[in-house]
Amino acid sequence: MSIASALGLTKKVRYAVIGAGDITQRAMLPGIKHTGNSKLVAIVTGDPEKARALAELYGVDATYSYDRFHELLASGTIDAIYIGTPNWRHAEFAVPALAAGIHVLCEKPLEISSEQGRAIEAAQRASSAKFMTAYRLHFEPGTLSAIDRVRDGKLGDLVTFTACFSQSLDPDNHRAKHGIEAGPLFDMGPYPINAIRYLFGDEPVAVESAVATRQAKAGLGDIDDTVAVVLRMPGDRLASFTVSYYAGNVDHMTICGSKGSIHIDPAFGYGDTMQQTITTGTDKTVERFKPTDQFGGEMKYFSDCILNGEDPEPDAQEGLADLRVIEGIVEALRTGRRVDLPPFDRARRINTATQKQTLSTVTPPETVKAKSPAGN
Repeated sequence: MSIASALGLTKKVRYAVIGAGDITQRAMLPGIKHTGNSKLVAIVTGDPEKARALAELYGVDATYSYDRFHELLASGTIDAIYIGTPNWRHAEFAVPALAAGIHVLCEKPLEISSEQGRAIEAAQRASSAKFMTAYRLHFEPGTLSAIDRVRDGKLGDLVTFTACFSQSLDPDNHRAKHGIEAGPLFDMGPYPINAIRYLFGDEPVAVESAVATRQAKAGLGDIDDTVAVVLRMPGDRLASFTVSYYAGNVDHMTICGSKGSIHIDPAFGYGDTMQQTITTGTDKTVERFKPTDQFGGEMKYFSDCILNGEDPEPDAQEGLADLRVIEGIVEALRTGRRVDLPPFDRARRINTATQKQTLSTVTPPETVKAKSPAGN
């Protein structure tokens, strides 16, 4: 039976998850079942013990090691994959999957270089399959509400953006052992960078400054634990953010315009009520948004795109747009100088009227041989 026939009969997209670390187990796996249009059928991991335990937990018959991934692609049992591997292993699985006509939902950042990102984009363009970068906040109701307020002119002319996003990293976590590509810039930086781009509706033109520090007490060895960045936007507007693996849990952003501002806390995480403080002149209002299953929501959206033959909004180019900025920041860190970014035209933006997802939250089971970044 062809994939198209299978989809027509089941109305559910059959997924394999690639990588079974903390984010996959704690957030994505629990959300698949209640999407209503997606089904978990296979798990790919390098740990046989983890594979057996998760297969039993989720009622999955098929498990594969990484070196048997090609067998999975040829099996005819899957329609799509979710990639939750470390950043530098995204193209490794995305490119052959797309070549095999398998749809791909890939965690951010898209990859660790624009070169690898462009390889994914080229593979998607040559394929009949669809690709989506997993920007879960593109479907989160509170985030979309803030975008609407900005677009409606409630803040006037945008002037500046600030954000701080931090978490205390366990020195034993794999993120502390793989250099800058696993550090806070690549791991946490895509959140404020993406927020800057979707709130301004524009692309940064330069990295004005980038500074990194290493605190001895952090115990993270040979990686920068904290990175602070200032970006210049078109029209001489400024956006700044700090990401850190050493500071305590902080998660907020503020967008300011000539008429008012929106402060959001938490801005980038999931599982907690989002609070927005909207200030216009001397008036201040507070709006709260209950948490949703952001991971199940993004998969539901992607599966709808597959089933309805539509192209997802946060595609490979959206991932490339953030990589362009990250690479500029890396260069600014290296040289200590301003870095002008190459021209980039991103015509497609978030559609707040059609992308909102409101799946209720789910309680994840205990993880199997996987810990959160904090070591919990």
